[in-house]
Amino acid sequence: MQEPFEEHTLNQAGHHTRYLAAGPAAGPLLIFVHGWPELALSWRHQLRAAAALGFRAIAPDMRGYGGSNVYPTHGDYAQSLYVSDMLNLLDSLGAQRAIWIGHDWGAATVWCIASHHPERCHGVANLCVPYYTLERGLDACVALVNREIYPAAEYPAGQWEYQLFYEEQFAAAQAEMEANAYNTVKLLFRKGNPDGFGLPAGTAMTRLNGGWFGDTGEAPDLPRDADVISADELSVYADSLEENGFFGPNSVYMNHAANAEYAEEVVNDGHLDMPVLFLAAQYDYTCDCINSQLAVPMRARCRQLTEKLVYSGHWMAQERPLDVNAALFGWLAQRHPELWPTSTN
Repeated sequence: MQEPFEEHTLNQAGHHTRYLAAGPAAGPLLIFVHGWPELALSWRHQLRAAAALGFRAIAPDMRGYGGSNVYPTHGDYAQSLYVSDMLNLLDSLGAQRAIWIGHDWGAATVWCIASHHPERCHGVANLCVPYYTLERGLDACVALVNREIYPAAEYPAGQWEYQLFYEEQFAAAQAEMEANAYNTVKLLFRKGNPDGFGLPAGTAMTRLNGGWFGDTGEAPDLPRDADVISADELSVYADSLEENGFFGPNSVYMNHAANAEYAEEVVNDGHLDMPVLFLAAQYDYTCDCINSQLAVPMRARCRQLTEKLVYSGHWMAQERPLDVNAALFGWLAQRHPELWPTSTN
């Protein structure tokens, strides 16, 4: 793919973080943190827009992905280590603070940075995963499940059943995704479906079905969703996951206990005083902030919270980039006018 982005690699104490950069070197700093099973490429639409406005936009491949280090044990993918990687990246950029933007597990990492190291944040913006949930361990999410949609007898963990499947049958989950990484990516990256609103999410069926793809042992060959990714982008994702495998990406689900322990180290009693933007996805039925209480803890702990609803599925930044960019840069202009780029940047 030909993209107007710089490629860099930070080498520090044996750890390599590959990252994309765009925009003027002196521009206000935005750091975009991707989730499972994505890449820095996931933020391509936001990087372009940020650069055009005069921001310095950075998007790393997180550990386990792309050109960054892949590690051999589950414990190498705890949130405390992701936070350390990101703070080292920030230091390498010569900055004390940044605006941090995250999605999915990248949102969990950004919430951890904000709650453990608020002095490194001008503000934070996150997509799909609200504060005080996933980064605190699976139990924090299960406690907020809508039991009218997910009766406990049938779905003990609600829409989060798939995370229990990782814990119970990690090797099987890894094997079925790696059996055909191209088809796995093609199946995953799809726009939201309004017809599923109020119904159990597909992720709730993973344990009942004995895996992500049932008896087939690999992802079916479905058409690519051109509204989310191009053929070239699909190939970049698939090639990366074929090379690195799913062990690293999937290992984030094996650290709930460690993450819950790390969450006890938050400062300010877990309250966030910096400006916070949260974008909820109307048709994200796993990170369901519409028909469940998932976003309620966030509202009690973020003292400068702005919420927006985007009519998308889970892959919001790629499915509805114009809506995401409008919300993000509008929030920055309103809540951080002092950071808005000027002709002197």
